[in-house]
Amino acid sequence: MTEMDGLMHTKPKAWPVRYTFAGLCFLACFICYIDRVNISVAAVSMQEVYGWSDTTKGFVLSSFFIGYMLMQIPGGWLANRFGGKIVLGLGLVSWSLVTIITPFAAAASMPMLYAARIAMGLGEAVTLPSAYSLFGRWALPTERTRFVALFSSGIPAGTLFALVTTGALIKRFDWPSVFYLFGAVGLIFSVVWLLLVRNDPREHPKLSAEERALFDVQTPQESGKGQPLETPWGKIFSLPAFWALILNHFCTNWSFYVLLSWLPSYFRKSFDVSIASAGALSAGPWLAVFMTANVSAFIADRLIHRGVSVTFVRKLMQIVGLVLAAGFLLAAPFAQTQMVAFLVMCGAAGGLGLTTGGWAANHLDIAPRYAGVLMGITGVAGPLPGVIGVAVTGWLIDRTGSFAAPLMLSAAIALLGALIWLLFASGENLVE
Repeated sequence: MTEMDGLMHTKPKAWPVRYTFAGLCFLACFICYIDRVNISVAAVSMQEVYGWSDTTKGFVLSSFFIGYMLMQIPGGWLANRFGGKIVLGLGLVSWSLVTIITPFAAAASMPMLYAARIAMGLGEAVTLPSAYSLFGRWALPTERTRFVALFSSGIPAGTLFALVTTGALIKRFDWPSVFYLFGAVGLIFSVVWLLLVRNDPREHPKLSAEERALFDVQTPQESGKGQPLETPWGKIFSLPAFWALILNHFCTNWSFYVLLSWLPSYFRKSFDVSIASAGALSAGPWLAVFMTANVSAFIADRLIHRGVSVTFVRKLMQIVGLVLAAGFLLAAPFAQTQMVAFLVMCGAAGGLGLTTGGWAANHLDIAPRYAGVLMGITGVAGPLPGVIGVAVTGWLIDRTGSFAAPLMLSAAIALLGALIWLLFASGENLVE
C-alpha cells in the first residue's frame, strides 16, 4: 500500500461533540435574549398605545428582573442537583409560553403585565446557571473562556436579531406579533435541546474515543463526573475573590442592562428617529459586543495556554473592558449627531464585551465543580441593575429630561467595578 493509499483509508477525524454542545448552548442563549429584548422595542409602541410615562415603562421593563433575580440561586442548585439539561429545557418551555401570552396580559391590566414579566424572568433565570453547570463537565480547561464567550455571544446576537427584526415586524404586523413569533421559536427549540443534550459528555452516544480520552484525563473537579455534589456554601462565601465576582457581575450588568433596555428609546428621544430606525441603530452596539467578546475569549485562552497567570488574564480583560466602557459612556452626553452617538455606544458596548474574558469565565476558574451554583449566586447581584438601574434610568430621564445623568452614573459604577476587580480577583481554583 502506497502512502497515498494509506491517507485515503485513514478514518476522517470525527467532529467534536463538545463543539455541537457549545453551539446548542449558544442557540439557547440566543433565543433567551430575543424573547427578552423584543419588549425593549415593542415597549415604544406599547407606551404610545397605553399612554405610559417613562417611569411606568421603566417599571414594566424592570419587573422582569424581579423573577430573574429570585430564581438565580434555586436555578443553580437545581442544575447542580438534577443536571443543566432538564432545568434549562423546562426553562425554555416556560419562558416561551409566557412570551406568547404577554400581549394578552398587557391588554388585560398592568398587574397582569407585571405578573407576566416576572414569570418570564423566573423561566429565563435558569439559563446561565444551567449552562455553567454543564460547562463544568463539557469545557476543557484551555477552552473555558471560548465556551463562555460563544454561549455569551447569544446575548448580543439575540439582542441584535431582536432589535433588527422587531421594528420591521411591528411596522408590518403590529407589536403583538413579535411575542407570538419568538415564543413559538422557543418552544420548538426546547424539543431540540431535550433530545440532543446530555448532562455529561461521556453519556453522549456520538462521543469519539479521541474526545473521550480528552475528558478522561481531566481531574474530577474539572469533569464534574459522578453523583450530585453537596455545595460548600461556607467556603464559597468566605472567599474575597468570590465577593469581587459578585460585585463585578453587578457593576458590569448595570451598564449592560441600561443599554439593553434603553438604547432604542435613547436614539428615538435624542435624535427623533422612527421606531424601526431606533431598533436598527441599537443593533450596532450589540454587534460590537459579539465581536469583542469572542476576540477577548480567544486572546484569554491563548494567553492561558502559553502559561500566563489566569489571575493576570482575568484582571486584564475585566479592567480594560470596564474602563473603556466607562470612557465611552462619559462621552455619550456630548454626542451631537446620531452617527457620533452610534459610534460612542458601539464603543461602550464593545468595552463590556471584553469582560467576557474577565468576570464571565471566572466562575469556572475559582470553583469549576460548582460553577453553576456560583453563577446562580452571582446571578442574584447580576439582575439587580435590571431591577434598579433600568427603573432608575427611567426616573432620571423624567426628572432631568435627558440621558446624561443615567449614562454618567453607569460610567461611575463601571469604574468602581474595575477597582474592586484589581484588588481582589483571582483565577485560581479555590474550592475543591
